Amino acid sequence: MGKWLKRCRFGVVTAIILVLFTSYALLDVFVIPHEYSDVGVTSNTNSTSKKNNTSSANNSGSGESGNNSNVNDGSGNNGDNGGNTDNGNGGLLGSGNGNGSGSGDDNGNNGGLLGDGRTFDEPEITDNSYRDNDIAITISQYRVSDTDVYVADVRVSSPEYLFSAFAKDKYGRNVTETTSAIASRADAILAVNGDYYGARNSGYVIRNGVLYRSRGSNDEALVMYEDGTLATVRESDVSAEQLLNDGAVQVWSFGPGLLTDGEITVSAGQEVGRAMASNPRTALAYVEDNHYLFVVADGRTGDSDGLSLLELATFLQSLGAKDAYNLDGGGSSTMVFLGKVVNNPTTNGRKVSERSVSDIVCIGYEKS
Repeated sequence: MGKWLKRCRFGVVTAIILVLFTSYALLDVFVIPHEYSDVGVTSNTNSTSKKNNTSSANNSGSGESGNNSNVNDGSGNNGDNGGNTDNGNGGLLGSGNGNGSGSGDDNGNNGGLLGDGRTFDEPEITDNSYRDNDIAITISQYRVSDTDVYVADVRVSSPEYLFSAFAKDKYGRNVTETTSAIASRADAILAVNGDYYGARNSGYVIRNGVLYRSRGSNDEALVMYEDGTLATVRESDVSAEQLLNDGAVQVWSFGPGLLTDGEITVSAGQEVGRAMASNPRTALAYVEDNHYLFVVADGRTGDSDGLSLLELATFLQSLGAKDAYNLDGGGSSTMVFLGKVVNNPTTNGRKVSERSVSDIVCIGYEKS
């Protein structure tokens, strides 16, 4: 009887130890934050100084011009005009008067970021647009395949105004915050969720010219070079160090690529891992020099089904995108403009709320 009790006690103690060890291992992988350092390699990019020409990212007022347009429904001119304002045609390609001035250069060319001769002493802000001398953003809303899709049409004077930011300003596993919280800390004017690098142990991570993770995967990565161009590469074909040497300032690893040189690169039925055919989506696209599209699609709700990768690629192609890439989607998909969440992020469709993520892609004036 005594030997039996000893064996029972030994078995119980062993079982408790195994449970505790397993619990710790799971917590260590999925919950406990681990902050890492970079691998000590930076790009050779010579960044120019950032201009102090922005307002607080939390300022959602109408601006000095008194514009009161709402998010455009995308039903006219492919969403280029972004709706009318009190002072004229607003939006990215509009000719509203606002608070800007300027008449072009000595050669007769129109000045200003959009070639319309306008310059600004202060940013011009409406509910769906932002413009200063270096950044112009217009948010438009579309209805695609029974899904609400939000497009931020972005033009910048230099690609330096497109950058990345980490949750809590830290690189590491299980270090997360909502997209809006990261955007607020980074003073971002516009932000979408990134690739959620912290959920994986592989996949290149280069952010703002610094190499943080050089362990590759077999997946496709999106590279942003110092001239602002975007390209999709397969990580097994090139090292992170080589990408850095070639001038990469950002590398995101999720995928797949959606467009290359204007051609669709995904097929019907192709999806990310075990994802459903239709999902909330986040994508980044390149149109031409210093012209980008930030795109987020709702999904998993009664109002929005979500998009397949092929539907997303086809839509981006219709907007004139040349190169495009699928970032982390599902419950992570979030767009924030001037401190406000634009879309309806949800994980299960029952509750609209932001998911905490590892990182964001944003437009603004990066803090030094």
